[in-house]
Parts: sequence; C-alpha cells; structure tokens
Amino acid sequence: MASISTYAPTREDFAALLDESYGDNEAFEGSVVKGTVVAIEKDVAVIDLGLKTEGRVALKEFQGPNREGAPVVGDVVEVYLERIENALGEAVISRDKARREESWVKLEKAFEKQEKVEGVIFNQVKGGFTVDLDGAVAFLPRSQVDIRPIRDVTPLMGVPQPFQILKMDRRRGNIVVSRRTVLEESRAEQRHEIVANLEEGQVIEGMVKNITDYGAFVDLGGIDGLLHVTDIAWRRVNHPTEVLSIGQTVRVKIIKINHDTHRISLGMKQLLEDPWQGIEAKYPVEARFRGRVTNITDYGAFVELEPGIEGLIHVSEMSWTKKNVHPGKIVATSQEVDVQVLEVDPVKRRISLGLKQTLANPWESFAEKFPIGSEVEGEVKNKTEFGLFIGLDGDVDGMVHLSDLDWKKPGEQAIEDYKKGDIVRAKVLDVDIDKERISLGVKQLGGDAVAPAAEGAPKPTDDPSDLKKGVVVTCEIMDVKDGGLDVRIVGTDFTAFIKRNELARDRADQRPERFAVGEKVDARITQFDRRTRKVTVSIKALEVAEEKEAIAQYGSADSGASLGDILGAALKAREKGGKAEE
Repeated sequence: MASISTYAPTREDFAALLDESYGDNEAFEGSVVKGTVVAIEKDVAVIDLGLKTEGRVALKEFQGPNREGAPVVGDVVEVYLERIENALGEAVISRDKARREESWVKLEKAFEKQEKVEGVIFNQVKGGFTVDLDGAVAFLPRSQVDIRPIRDVTPLMGVPQPFQILKMDRRRGNIVVSRRTVLEESRAEQRHEIVANLEEGQVIEGMVKNITDYGAFVDLGGIDGLLHVTDIAWRRVNHPTEVLSIGQTVRVKIIKINHDTHRISLGMKQLLEDPWQGIEAKYPVEARFRGRVTNITDYGAFVELEPGIEGLIHVSEMSWTKKNVHPGKIVATSQEVDVQVLEVDPVKRRISLGLKQTLANPWESFAEKFPIGSEVEGEVKNKTEFGLFIGLDGDVDGMVHLSDLDWKKPGEQAIEDYKKGDIVRAKVLDVDIDKERISLGVKQLGGDAVAPAAEGAPKPTDDPSDLKKGVVVTCEIMDVKDGGLDVRIVGTDFTAFIKRNELARDRADQRPERFAVGEKVDARITQFDRRTRKVTVSIKALEVAEEKEAIAQYGSADSGASLGDILGAALKAREKGGKAEE
C-alpha cells in the first residue's frame, strides 16, 4: 500500500508559486498589468492576465477621444488590476483606470517641467468645463478658456488642443488646467515677432477692431495699436464713432512703440498737413473771422475757425455787460459767430478769441450819447453800503456814491430814502471807458452850493464863492465824537468832519471834549473837490500856517526870540490892526 504524502506547503512556497504564476507582469492588486485579448463577446473584451484567470473589460473603455479604439483578439493591452479574483473566479480589471494611472505619471512629469499637455474638452460643469487628459479628468475654469470671455464654447468641444497644468493634487485626484495661459504665451511670441518688424514713423494699414470713448484699437495683423481720439483728426472729435466704424480699414502712422509692453500708439492726423503751420500769418491779432461753436464749458466756448483750428472765447470776453453768466446762456453749440483774434500761441497751439470785441462798446456809446454833465434817468438796480447802482441806457450801470446823494444829509441817511426799483434822475459826473465805470450824482441836480472860488482871502470867510484849498473858514460845531468833530462851514450848506489828529497842533490839545456843540472855530481848507463837492478842513493846519507867517514877519527862533515872544508880537499886531479899523 502506497504511503500518503503529508507535505504541507509553507507561506514561502505559496509566495513562490504566486510569483511564478504572475511571471513577468509582477502583478499585484492596485497596479497596472499587461494582458492579452483572447475573445470578444458582445460589448466586452475577455483578457487573459496570465494568472490562470481572465478578466472582462467593457469595449466602451477602449473608445473615445485620444483612445486606441476597440481591440481585437490577440492585442496586448494594459489594464488596472483591482482584485485578482471575484465571486465568479474572474479578475476585476479596468482599462479606464489603467489609462488614468498612466496619465497621472505623465502629467506629473509635465507639471514639474511646466510643459504643455494635450487634452479634449468633453463636458460642461458648474464654473467651467472638464477636460480629458488621456484618461485623467481635469477641471478647466471658465475664466481660463480664452484671453477674452467667449459666449459659445461649442467649437472648442471635442477638439484636441494644448493646455497648461496650473495645479495638481493626486491624493484628491484634482487637476486644474488653463487654455488661456497657452494662448497668451503664443500671442506674446507672435506680438514680439510682429513688433520687431515695426518702426516708429512707419505708415501701415490696419482694421478697426474695437472702439471706446477714448479711441479705437486697430488690428495691425496680429497685434493691436491704440489710435487715441486726439490723434484721429486735427479738428475736435468728441467721440471716435464720428469718424470711424468697426471693420473699417484705415491708414495710420506709428507714433510710438513700447518694446517692453508691446504697446503701440497710432495716429491718423499725422498723415495730413498740420493746419497750425504759419498760424500767426493766417490769423493775425485784431483780425475778425466767422466760426462755428463746437463746445461749451464753464470757462468759455470753443470756436472752429477751420477744420483742425479752434480758438477759445473766455467767458470774460463774451459780453460787455453780462458778467458771471454761463457761456451757454450767450452762445449755443453749432451757432456761427463773429470773433476777433486776441492772441495766438503757435507753440501751445492756442488762439484766444473775443466775442464782445465785435460788438459796440456800450461804455463808449454811453459816453458819446451822455457827456459829463448830462442828466440821465434809470432804475435802482442795487443798494450797497457805499452807494446806489442805477441801470442806464445800453444795459450799463452807473453808481451814485453816498457822498453824491444829498447836500445836507449824511450819505448813510440819504440812501435810506431809496429802494430797489425806484426811478432816479442823476447827473453824469465821470465815465471811465477802460474800467467800465460811470459815476453819477443826485445832489448835483440841485443848486450848486459852491461856485468857483476867488483868489486871496487870507482871513476867515463866510462867502461860499471864496471856498478853495488854503482858505480859512469859520465852522460851527454840530456834534462832538470820540474821533473828531462834525462841523458846518458858516454861510454855506457844506459839512465836514475834523479828525481828532487835526484838532490842534499840539497832541495834548487834540481832545474833542475841549469843544462844545454850537461853538464856532476857525479852520483851514486842506482839500476841496469841486466835482464831487467834498471839502476837508483842519484846525491844526491853520495853527501851523499862522506860526509860519508869524515867524516870517516877526523874527525867527534862531535869533534868540522864543516862539512865545514871536506869537505874542503877532497877536498884538493883530489887535492893533483891529482897533485901527474900528
């Protein structure tokens, strides 16, 4: 009877047998192994892994973009071994997972080297799209699809194209890619090549690609240049659409090239003759021209004299009489106006124009129509602390100063008799055309309180006809104030104010309280304006004049006589003269 073997394989023996069964594949669960297609059954491929077992893979896993297509019997393929044996005794394998593992290895190398990878956009998800990178699925954010936002991505779907990997996380299975980065890099290379072939001053044709408020972008054949609104034409262009339209072909001149940023500045007007050449001869100062209002601002209005040549009418040069008025209330856009050239600056390309200079100067017209001394009538336009403003013929105003309202009343009181809107008659006292001022007087319409003064009169006088500078007059004190005295010249309706420092020669006597209302004092006229009827008197001036006269007649202090002796002699002589007359 044969003996029965009692040999039991050890763990090492089993590992050796398993290793022998795996052969060259060195297959383990969770890794990629090679297998041979041994049969095609309906929609699956039967694959022999060399493990004395077979696995099945759906044919659809071999199909799709960037895939090899359906296999045939005898093909050797790589699959991912999930389990060596399932409940049916078959290996659980996957072609998709095998491809994904292969792709991750390749993608990680490309990511480290910053190399581009090829992929296919195959689906749209929230916030972007999914991209098949030869088995590995990556996320393409919507902002990374193109350089500019695009509405329809359909033409890009299913088309193999390069992408740049921005981020990889194998543990989470996340890959983020960008198509925009690839386009920008390609575009930068293209722009660099194009810019290298361009030169400043070169004339080139391009197509208007886009229009903005500040200019237009012109496609120069792969690179855009900016045509600023100020370089479209020599004349004022408010918006580029006035001259250009999208798709239009234009000839432009390259003004400037920035080789670092690849920015190109273009110009159209530079291809035309500069209208500012010889501008001073074309538009001499004081010459008059007709132009069209093109723009109105707070500070004036721009007038086009010819295409490309504009001048500014400053608001101060728009009207003789309308001050502090917005230019839009004097002229309107597109209105044709006559202007006069005031200044030409060819360097700054500026022409100053005047509108009012083409119209009659109302102050000149008034002076011709109403010479000094004429009587006028007008409405009180305004009351101020220094007088009345009267509206006169020619839309000009004249001013009546407080001192020219009444002979007897102080100006502050006299102005209270007038209110805005009153019709007032006055006399023209002065017209200053350059300063645009007209001086009027109301009190001058009455009897003249002062006639031309006669020469002489060395002693106090109460004769109005003798009034003039240097004459001594007797004044009656009407009011005593801290600052001086209000007085009336005896024999006239004239009033004056003697300031505190004019009350006496000596400072100790310059005290208003020394005087009383109703008291009469002698004073000397120091100022007299017959036109304005203003008079100024001084007691101090009289005392100084008398002292000089006494010294001249009775000796000088240098001779040994005191000033008191000299004045005493003068007073005695005056008293004797008075008694002799009696």
